[in-house]
Amino acid sequence: MSLILRRCLGVLAALVLLAGVAFAQSEDLDYGAWDEVATRAEQVLGDNDATDSALEGLRQSVVDWRERFLSGQGINAPRIDTLQAQIDALGPVPAEGETEPEDIATRRENLNAQLAELQAPGLRAQEAYTRADGIIRQIDTMIRTRQTDALLTLGPTPLNPQLWPAALEEVLSAGSSLFDEIRSDLASEVKLAEARESLPLILLLLALAGLLVIRGPRVMRGFGERLRASTRRGTGVWRFFVSLGGILVPLAGVMLLVAAVQTSDLPGTQGSELLQMLPAWTFLLLYIRWLAEQSFNRDPEVATVPLADRQRTEAWLYASVLAVLFVLRDVGETLGELYNFTTATMAVLDFPVLLLCALMLFRLGHILTLLREPQAEGEETSPPSLRQQVARLLGRAAMLLALAGPVMAAIGYNAVGDAMVYPAIQTLALLALVLVLQRFVNDVYTLVSGKRAEDSDSLVPVLAGFALMLLALPGLALIWGARTADLLEIWTRFREGFVLGDTRISPTSFLTMVAVFGVGFLATRLLQGGLRSSVLPRTRLDLGGQNAVVSGLGYVGIFIAAVIAITAAGIDLSSLAIVAGALSVGIGFGLQNIVSNFVSGIILLIERPISQGDWIEVGGNMGIVKDISVRSTRIETFDRTDVIVPNSDFVSGTVTNYTRGNVVGRVFATVGVAYGTDTRKVEQILRRIAREHDMVLMNPEPSVVLARFGPDGLEFEIRAIIRDVGEKLNVLSDFNHMIAQRFTEEGIEIPFAQRDIWLRNPETLYDRARATPPAPATQEPEPAAAAATAPQGSGRDPSAGISETHFVGPEDGGDGR
Repeated sequence: MSLILRRCLGVLAALVLLAGVAFAQSEDLDYGAWDEVATRAEQVLGDNDATDSALEGLRQSVVDWRERFLSGQGINAPRIDTLQAQIDALGPVPAEGETEPEDIATRRENLNAQLAELQAPGLRAQEAYTRADGIIRQIDTMIRTRQTDALLTLGPTPLNPQLWPAALEEVLSAGSSLFDEIRSDLASEVKLAEARESLPLILLLLALAGLLVIRGPRVMRGFGERLRASTRRGTGVWRFFVSLGGILVPLAGVMLLVAAVQTSDLPGTQGSELLQMLPAWTFLLLYIRWLAEQSFNRDPEVATVPLADRQRTEAWLYASVLAVLFVLRDVGETLGELYNFTTATMAVLDFPVLLLCALMLFRLGHILTLLREPQAEGEETSPPSLRQQVARLLGRAAMLLALAGPVMAAIGYNAVGDAMVYPAIQTLALLALVLVLQRFVNDVYTLVSGKRAEDSDSLVPVLAGFALMLLALPGLALIWGARTADLLEIWTRFREGFVLGDTRISPTSFLTMVAVFGVGFLATRLLQGGLRSSVLPRTRLDLGGQNAVVSGLGYVGIFIAAVIAITAAGIDLSSLAIVAGALSVGIGFGLQNIVSNFVSGIILLIERPISQGDWIEVGGNMGIVKDISVRSTRIETFDRTDVIVPNSDFVSGTVTNYTRGNVVGRVFATVGVAYGTDTRKVEQILRRIAREHDMVLMNPEPSVVLARFGPDGLEFEIRAIIRDVGEKLNVLSDFNHMIAQRFTEEGIEIPFAQRDIWLRNPETLYDRARATPPAPATQEPEPAAAAATAPQGSGRDPSAGISETHFVGPEDGGDGR
C-alpha cells in the first residue's frame, strides 16, 4: 500500500482507536490471564527478535489490560468513602498512652478491617497498572530505537552507475511479467466467454465512466463559474461543495472504469492489484490539484494564499507537478511491494522523483517567503503580520529541507532524504487544507449570520480556526513519523489526569464540572431575567433595589453553581484547605485592593447609598450612575464621558447624592439692582417670576430675600424648590430670561461693577509727559508708576466701568497716596 494511503489510514485508525479507548469500560479482572500476557511480553522484550508488527500487536494487548486496570482502581470507591466517613465519625485515634471505650475501639477495628478488604482490589489494580505501563514503555523504546537505526542506515547511493542496469532489468522484468499475464488471460477462451456474457454491463459501466470522467469536470466548472458570478449570500458555501464535486465526480468515473475492467476478469492477479490502486492514485492527483486551485485561485476572494498573479500561476503549476510526482512515487512503491524490488532498485527509482519533488518544494518555499498581505491602494506599508511571519518561516524551512534531502539521498541515506522532502510537502498540503477549511467556516458564518467574518467582532471564526489547527496536530505528528500508538499514549496520559490531594482529576471529571457549572450559570441567568422582567417590576422596590436584588442573586447563584460543580467532579474541598490558606495570604498582600473593592461592592448592593440613575458627586466627578458592578461603578458625566470609580471610594470617601430617594431639589438665583431702587417692588417682581414657573413647587413656597448690600448694588436671591433637580440649569436660565424682561419693562437697572482709579503724584507724570518728546509709533510707552485696572468678566469695555477719576496731589491737600 502506498505511503500516502498509509498516512491517511493511520489518521483514521488513530481517531477510531481514540474513540474506542475513550469509551472503554471496566471489566472483571482476570489476573491469571494478565500474568501470562505480561510474562510473554517481558520474554519477547528480553529476546529482542520480534518484528515491529508483532511488537505493535503485543503492545495493543497490554494497552487493553492497562485500561482495565485504570478503571479497576476505582472499584468499591463509594463504599470506601462511606467507611472512611464512618471511621472519621468515631473521632481521632487515641494518642500513645491513651485509651478509648472498648466498644468504640472494637468498632474502629472492624471498620478498618472492612476498609482494608475493600481497598485491596484497587491497590492490586494499581500495581498491575504500573507493571503494564512499564512494559508499554519498554516496547515503545525498542520500536523507536529500531526506527532510528533504520533511518540512519547507510544504503546504496542512487548515483552509482553500476546499480542502474540491475534496476532497469528488474523494472523490465516486472513489466514483462504483467504483460505476459494479461496476454495469457486474453488468450483464454474461458475468460473471453465470460467477458462476452458480461459485455452489456461492461459497456454500460464504461459509458458511465467516460461520461463522468470527461464531462463531469466540465459541468462542475460551469457550476462554479455561475456561482462565482453570483452575489447572493452563501455563495461561498455552495461554491465549496461544487468544487468538491470536481473531485468526487471523476473519482466515481474511475471507480466505474475499474469495476468494468474487473468484471471482465481479464487483467489477471497482478493487473487486478494495480487496478485496485487506480482510484487511490486518481484521488491523490485530483485532491492535490483541488487544493492548489483553492489556495492559488485567480479570484482573490477564493484564494486562501494571497499572492501576486504571476506567483499565483507559478505556485499552481508547481503544485500540479507535485501531484503527478506523488502519483509516480506511489506507483513505484506499489510495484516494489508487488515484485519485491531490491533496496538498490528502489533507491534508483525514487531518486529522480525525489529530486523533482525537492525542486518543486524549493520553489514553493521561495514563493512563501514573498507572501504579502493585500493592502488598499494608497495605504501605507504595514509591518509583517503573524501570518506573513509564519509563512516566511515555513518557506525558509521548506527551502532548507529541499536542499538537504536530495544531498542525503545521494550520499546513501535514502530514508533520511525521504523523511525530509516528502513530509515537508505533506505539511504544506495539510496547512493549505486548514486554510481552505477555515475559509469554508467563515463562509458558513456569513451564510448564517449575514455578516462577513472579517468585518464582524464575533469569536466564532477565530475559535473555529483555532480548533482546526488543534485537529491538524495529530496529522502533523503522523506525517513526521509519529506512530498511532504514540497518539494513543498521549490520549491515555490525558485521560489519566492529575492527582490533587487524594482526588484524581481526569478530563471526564473536568468536563462534568464544566457542564454542571454551565447548567447552574444558565439557570442563574434565567432566574435573573425572570425576576428583572416579571417579578420585581410588580413590587414596590425602586430601580436601584431591583438591580441590587438581581445582582446579589447572580453572585449567590454563581457561587452555589461552582460549589455543586466541584462536588459533582469528585473533588474533595477539604484537600484544598492548605491551598486556600496560602491563597488567602496572597490575597491579603497582593490583591487587597481588589478584595476591598469587591467587599465595597457587596456593601453598596446591601445598603444602597447610591442606585442606578442617581445624580452623584464623588472624588470631584459628577454624573449619573449607570452601572454598579462587583468591583467598580460606572458614572456617565454630563459631557457624555464614562468614569469608572472603584467601589471602595464610595465606602471610605464622601459621596454627594443629589437625587437620593427623590429628585426634588432647591435652586438659588441671584440678581443685583442699583442703589435707590424700590426694594419691595423688586421683591414682588421676583416672587411673581418664581411662582409662575411650572417646575417650582408651591409647598414650600418660594421666597425672595434681600441678601446683602453689595459693592455695586443691592443683591436679591430667589430660593425655590423644583420638582426635578436635574432641570436646575434650565430653571435658572428661565429665571434669568424672565428677570431681564421684567426689569426692562419696569425700568429697573441691573448695575455693573464700578471702580475708582487713583494716580499717585500726577504732577510728576504731567511734567515728564511735557519734557519727553513723542516716541516713534513702534516704540512701546513707559509703564505708569502704579495703576489699577477694572476687573474683567462684565462683558463691557473696562473704561465703561470708570465712574470718575481723581487726581490727588499735594496741591489738593492729599498725602500722595
